[in-house]
Parts: sequence; C-alpha cells; structure tokens
Amino acid sequence: MIGRDVPISPRLATLAGAGAILIWSSLALLTRLAGAVPPLEITALSFSVSAALGLSFIGIRGELGALRQPPLAWLHGVGGLFGYHALYFAALGLAPVAEANLLNYTWPLLIVLFSALLLGMRLNRLHVLGMLLGVAGCTLVLGRSVRFGAEGPALLGYAFAASAGAVWALYSVLSRRFPGVPTATVAGFCAATAILAAIAHLIFETTIVPDAATLLAVTLMGIGPVGAAFFLWDIGMKHGDPRLLGTLAYATPIASTMLLCVAGYAPLTPTLLAAAALVTIGGLVAARA
Repeated sequence: MIGRDVPISPRLATLAGAGAILIWSSLALLTRLAGAVPPLEITALSFSVSAALGLSFIGIRGELGALRQPPLAWLHGVGGLFGYHALYFAALGLAPVAEANLLNYTWPLLIVLFSALLLGMRLNRLHVLGMLLGVAGCTLVLGRSVRFGAEGPALLGYAFAASAGAVWALYSVLSRRFPGVPTATVAGFCAATAILAAIAHLIFETTIVPDAATLLAVTLMGIGPVGAAFFLWDIGMKHGDPRLLGTLAYATPIASTMLLCVAGYAPLTPTLLAAAALVTIGGLVAARA
C-alpha cells in the first residue's frame, strides 16, 4: 500500500540495519578510488545516483505517494542526511582528520544512550559492556595518531565533528518517532540532500570534472553506502534494536580499514586485528542482551 511499510520482525529489521553497517564499510575505499574530487561534489554526485535509483524504484512500485509527508518529517530526514555530511566535511576542513574521525564516531555510543534517554529502552550490563568493547576497538584504530590541539580553527572543527556524530545519532534514533513515514521516503531525502550538497559545492568548492574511474566509484557509492545502506538503516532503526545496532556500528571503521588493507592502501597490523576482536566480542555481548 502506498505510504506504508510492510510489517517486519524486529530480528529481520536489526539484520537490515546490520547490512547497512556492512555496506558503509566500503565507503572509505570508494572515496579513495574517487581521487581528488572535492567531498561536497562527491556527495552531490553520489546522492544524485541514489536519488535517481530510489525514485525510479518507488515510482515503478507506485509508491511516489510516500513523498507526501509533513514538513517535520522532511526536516528530520534531510536534516539528518545533509546535516550530518555538511558538518562532517566542515570538520575535516578545519581539524586534523584523525581527531575529527574519532569525535565523529561518537554516534554509535550516542545511539545506544539516546535509545535509553529518548526511547525509554532499558540498558543492562551486557549492553553497556558490549558498547564499551566497541568503543575500545574503534579507539584503537582511529585514535592511534590523535593529538588534540588548542588552535581556534581546530577547536571549531572538533565541535563540528562532535555535532556531526550527534546529528546522525539523533536522526537514527528519532526515526522511530516517525512510524508513519515509510522507508520509501528516504529516496526523497536523498534527492533533497543531493540538491543541497550541489549548492554547497558551488559556493565552497572548485568543480573537478570526474574521470571514468571516479564516475564508477561515485556510482557504486550511490548504489551502496549512500543508497541502499540508508534504506536498510531506516528499517533497522524503526523496527529493529537500536541498542544492538549502535554497538555493531563500531565495526564500520574496523571493516573500512581492513578493506583498505585488502586493496593495498593500508597495512594489516596487530592493532587492527585486536580492534576487530574487541568489536566482534562487543557485538556478541550486546546481542546476548
């Protein structure tokens, strides 16, 4: 039926959210393959791909009526997708990459905490232990070269990075407050994000004409990490267990780094293997909860 999701069990919904986490692990490699194209330009191009595919799909299924949503739903969706990316890229422009990434990856922790504070979900000792193991594993990978400085621009960058993490966590958790907004509407959110990113790119960046390899990488982004992943994440957040998904999300930077290792862009180190073990154990512990 137009404007409504098919009922799905919490377990399958959580698996869908886990699928999004797995797909996101390819984003770092695809970004590396995209070369020197500015980040906002990549965002505009990749979200254009995801919007075109998403709108075509829901159009074929006769679900374009899903785009007729109240302004608050659009503010939530576009604010989450575009707001997160805008803050994150602003942070990378002002603060060192390692520090910005570490602060950005507070969002899995915040998802777990917001699940309790905003959704009233109970956190037991296994939830907390699993989350802490995930934090430890993520910190091992992202925190190796962190040296927080006190320079003015860097401090603003740190604030943007932390804000990006908070925006994504709020977008994720508050999706549950919009049960009447079907997942098909995410296609519209992607289209609006592509438009806003294109405007921001034209204001703040210099356009670089992408070559064939970059277009391929951008297309794969639009199909996966900034396409299908957002639809799966919406399903997981609305119908699955956000506490478990928040813990599992710490696998994203670990898996991303491992893919870079496989592609020859980074070395496989004992630290990375230890981080992977911590995140895996953390996920298993949280799943026991």
